[in-house]
This record gives sequence, structure tokens and C-alpha cells, in this order.
Amino acid sequence: MKIVTVDEMRRIEAASDAAGHSYAAMMEQAGRAVMKAITARQDVQDLRTLILVGPGNNGGDGLVAAHYLADAGAHVTCYFLKPRDPAQDQNFYRIKERGIDTLLATEDRDWANLRLLVQESDIVIDALLGTGTSLPLRGTLAEVLDVVKHSLETPNQPPREVLTSLAILTPRRTKGKEAFIVAVDGPTGLEYDSGALDERTILASLTVTFAYPKVGHFRFPGAGALGELIVADIGTDPALANNVMLEVVTPEMVHSWLPSRPPDAHKGTFGKALIVTGSIAYTGAAYLAGAAATRAGTGLVTLALPEAIHTAVASHLVEATYLPLPDEMGFIAAKAAQIVADQLTSYSALLLGPGLGQESGTQAFVKTLLNNQLPPLTIDADGLNILAQMEDWPKRLPPKSILTPHPGEMARLTKCSTKDVQSNRVAIARAQAAAWRQVVVLKGAHTVVAAPDGRVIIEPFSNPGLATAGTGDVLAGTIVALRAQGVNAFESAAAGAYLHGLAGELTRREKGTAGMVAGDLLAHLATAWQRITDQ
Repeated sequence: MKIVTVDEMRRIEAASDAAGHSYAAMMEQAGRAVMKAITARQDVQDLRTLILVGPGNNGGDGLVAAHYLADAGAHVTCYFLKPRDPAQDQNFYRIKERGIDTLLATEDRDWANLRLLVQESDIVIDALLGTGTSLPLRGTLAEVLDVVKHSLETPNQPPREVLTSLAILTPRRTKGKEAFIVAVDGPTGLEYDSGALDERTILASLTVTFAYPKVGHFRFPGAGALGELIVADIGTDPALANNVMLEVVTPEMVHSWLPSRPPDAHKGTFGKALIVTGSIAYTGAAYLAGAAATRAGTGLVTLALPEAIHTAVASHLVEATYLPLPDEMGFIAAKAAQIVADQLTSYSALLLGPGLGQESGTQAFVKTLLNNQLPPLTIDADGLNILAQMEDWPKRLPPKSILTPHPGEMARLTKCSTKDVQSNRVAIARAQAAAWRQVVVLKGAHTVVAAPDGRVIIEPFSNPGLATAGTGDVLAGTIVALRAQGVNAFESAAAGAYLHGLAGELTRREKGTAGMVAGDLLAHLATAWQRITDQ
């Protein structure tokens, strides 16, 4: 599924209209999609539904939704930011013909009716402003949003003056029940390219966008205002987006990337992963990375780790084999490099970094190891931190290695600030993947995966439960498992991040976000794989 900028979406819509699939037809499908998304989640019969209608196409989408929701049994009221002419607006004509209640903001003295409507509504639909948003919001639009936001937060109170003839006033909303907020294309106040958000924006429970998600849907703070995001088909030709370079990962894509599991397989069929990991300070990293690699389908996993932690890790992870390494005070010693190098030809993929620490001996070990002919390589955590201290480190890596930095590690690798990294995650991941000739996995909410050839994908997951120590080790283990099974570098990174994100979602549903720990993901990795392959 492509992710588009505002200009790309406008070009797609214009080309669709020119080809005969008109703006009116797209609007009809958009409004109907809003209705279907709502009715799939709510029984709208007799529910009071307030639609905030803007002057443009976003408002037109809302009017189409109004017509269909009324037909489904909802009590609908449309509140107009500006007048619309029924002689010029077929969708406005339809709701007038249908007898749907309408109110105009400019005729609502002291916003009395708007306050009452919001407080009494079960569903509030924001169809005020779409992709044409320019911040900050001003004028009547800003005032309307202020009133709506305040009214949503204020218990039901009779206003000084009300319009009592509206159908929406009966029956009353259940006391204490929060309104279900639906955003058409996106909440008003979202800037659809940057993800910037106006302070007046009403946070949505559900966002229904059309044809393709927009870049701002995946950039914070805007991404945090969407609630559930639904992408609805409005009939545009997919070929019109062929030149769009940015995509969001879908289960179908991951399914096509995952290796087959033939019934006559043996453990050699599914590859051998060598994971160089761990230290006395980060014993858990070795366990988490190794356990993830076993759960993500590798035939054989070997942990090369300091001898000082071998017993502790092996007692918990009995499925792996081990290569104990000489250490200095629990950190891998420089002389261990030759021991690992002698084993490299036996493995189909190598992971270097989780929990290594940055002691001088370990740094020397990493630098020496990189002088060897390496199998397909993934570098994570302290492996990246050690690289950042080396001159010309990109030249030391095999092409299309996989680098998995979090924003702080990316900042160290690029000699910039974490703020700079976070300000444009897609651009920096794409640029550095090309410059380094490596696959970059920029971790975080909506992880970005970039290839040296310019391909970039965004993962659909934003889960605060993953913001805890060790989840990156699980991700690294998952990625090297796919690499060991023969999946190409970019696809291993993208599919591994998706499996990891889906496992996180399954864990969140079971445990919530505050109590999640990295080890909780392990059991769900196999379930995530099964869910994808069973589609």
C-alpha cells in the first residue's frame, strides 16, 4: 500500500477525474466508506450523530456519509461552517430532501446550539477540513473546534438558549458515555505532509482516509491523533500511484516474503544463524536475541558470547548451541575474533551487537572481526555504537548488511542530533541507506526500513509497550532468523520488523502497555507468523 504526499494525492484524483472516474464518484464512495466504517463498529440505530461540515470536498464527504447514516437509522444533524448552495451542491440537496437537520455556524449565537449538540451526540464526525490544511487554524473554524473540544470535555449542562426542534435531542445519550469521534481523511488541524498538529485538533477514535494513507498519518504528533486508521477504496486506478516510492507494509507483502516451510525439511533447510552477543552487563540481550531467532524459524541458532555468562544464558535457552568466548571481566576479549572467524563459513547469517558493551577489548574484537569475509550481516545495538567510533566504517561492511539503529544510535552514526533524526525519519533513512549502501531499519513508532536502491517502507505499528529494554534485541534476532533462511536483506528487515510489531500488538491486547516486557514478545512471534501465513 503506497503512502502519498498531499500533492501526489491531488495528482491521483485529478488524473482519475480526467480518465472518467469523477470527483463526484470519488466523493460518493468516500462518504459511503465513512458510513460503513462506523456501522462496522457501532450500531447506529437511533444514535445521535453530529457531522461538522466544512466548505470543501471534505465537507462533501461528510454530507454523503450523513445521507447513508440517516438511511441506517441514525439521528443526523449537519452543522455547517459556511453556507452551501443546494442548487450547486447535489450532496447538500440530498440531505435537505431527506429532511436531515441542518445548522449554520454563523447563525448560532454564542455557540449555544453547537455546545448542546456535541454534549448530546453519540457520534461526532469531523468533516471540516481535509488535506488542504494550513496551520495555525484561525477564524470561525478555530472557534468551532474550541467549542467542540471544550464541550466534549464538559459534562452535559443545559445551555442558556437551545434549539429544541432538533431530532438529535431525543433520546439522550447515555450519561457518562464518551462520544465516538470520527475524522474524515484526518482530524482537522492535521498537516498531512509534516504530521504537525494544531492545538485545537479533536483527537479521533477512528480516522477514515481515502485511496492511500498520507505521509502525515505516520508522523508524530499527528499520528497520535488518528485513533484507528482505515484506508478506504474510492475507485482510483492503482496504476496512478506507480511512481509513488513510499509504502506501508501489509500482511500480504510479508506473506510473500516469508520463506516456505516444506514438509520434507530438516534443520539445515532453515539456515544457521550465528549471534555474537552479550556481556556481564547485558546477559538478557543474548537470551532475547537468541530466543527470538529460534522463534522466527531458524533451523539452528548459535550464540557466541562471553564464557562468563554462558551458564546463565544456556540454562534459560536450551534450544540454542553455544560458542563460549574468552572474556575480560565479562566482556568479549579482543582475542576472541579469530575463534569466531574460524566458524563463519558454517553459518548462513550473522548478527553482531546485542548487549556487547563498549569496552576497549570488545571494540578491538569487533574491528578485527570485520576484516574477515562475513556471511549476510545484521548489526544492532553496541555493534552500531562501536561502528560510530570507527573511521570509514561503511567500507568495512559487506554490501546490503542490515543496520538496526534506534534514533539515538542513528544520531551517533550520522553525527547529528536525535531531534534531527526524528524530524524527518523517512528522508534520513533513505539518504543514509543510499550513502552507506546498506539496509537501514530506523526503529521507533512506525519503524522505517530503507534500501540502498531508494525503496522505503513504513511499518504500521505504534505501540508504547515496545518502548522498553530488550525489545530491540528481539527485533534483531527476528531479522537475522529470516536472513539465515535465505530471505533478501530488505525483505528480511521489513518482514522481521512486521513480525516483531505484530507480536507486540498481540502482547498489548493480552497484557496492556504498561506491563509489557521484551520476553513477552517471544511466544507471540510464532503466532504472528501463523496469522500472516494463514491469510
